[in-house]
Amino acid sequence: MDIQRDTLVEMLRLLYTIRAFEHKARQLYEENRLAGNFLGALHSYEGEEAVAVGACVDLRKDDRILSTHRGHGHCIAKGADVKLMMAELLGKETGISKGRGGSMHMFSPELGLLGGNGIMGAGLPLALGSAFTAQYRGTDQVTVCFFGDGSSCQGTFHESLNLASLWKLPVIYICENNQYAVTTPVAESFPVPNIADRAAGYGCPGVVVDGNDVLAVYEAVGEAVGRARAGNGPTLIECKTYRYQPHCMVIPDRRDTAEMEEWQERDPIPRFEQYLLDQHITSEAEQMQLRQQVNEAIEAAAAFAQVSSLPDPDTVAEYLWA
Repeated sequence: MDIQRDTLVEMLRLLYTIRAFEHKARQLYEENRLAGNFLGALHSYEGEEAVAVGACVDLRKDDRILSTHRGHGHCIAKGADVKLMMAELLGKETGISKGRGGSMHMFSPELGLLGGNGIMGAGLPLALGSAFTAQYRGTDQVTVCFFGDGSSCQGTFHESLNLASLWKLPVIYICENNQYAVTTPVAESFPVPNIADRAAGYGCPGVVVDGNDVLAVYEAVGEAVGRARAGNGPTLIECKTYRYQPHCMVIPDRRDTAEMEEWQERDPIPRFEQYLLDQHITSEAEQMQLRQQVNEAIEAAAAFAQVSSLPDPDTVAEYLWA
């Protein structure tokens, strides 16, 4: 796998940015939620960063992604401004969705970001529409749809995979299997060992990758994107990973401590840092400098969000369609 140094460094920057953003978001959530100054729930992406980065770092700006309720990492990896994202968390007019969406509904069509969704599995059929427009217009754009393990038990999953395969639509379905649907372990939800095995029923490739290995995700998604651009239809990719934080910061977390510690030993960030050191691509000093730059950018984003204005109540009906 031949990857340019600039791309590898950008992967590391994105991994750092997502982790730092989530740390700051949790801090703001704790400081502001009781006062009603945080817009909605918070679903942290900590631990899953390699999936978003590996999937999105090589996408074109005009390629599209469908996100989920746990979507900050997807937005950042697709190029969203962390200042606008942070402002959205606090419901500010300067937010990426003008303070109307909050954590789960970040939207930026100019970046190909077609939004997150608080409804389980809702992005799956929406991705069909996005992919169909590319096919109909004769472009080679692809659509990447992220969803969780719990959503693969929804009817929308089966309906979408069936139609995408039947019409050979240019869509890549990425299942972020973080081992739990809220508090239900995957072992209690699936009669097969891998969610990707279900692709066989729809005549499309099903691929299982280590979701904590950013390079493994990058390679699998790259192959799927090439297949989709060539008109050969969809791919289902299952990324096995783990979230570090409770489901939404409110529901009690009863996961086994030993299990959590085991997964944290496979943290995608130090793992990739070590790879870059071993390959003499970056030095420890360069990594430290990059991390510092990212942390400063996140602190600046939080400051921007806190001083930004709330939406004018008189504009409450704007951005609504009957």
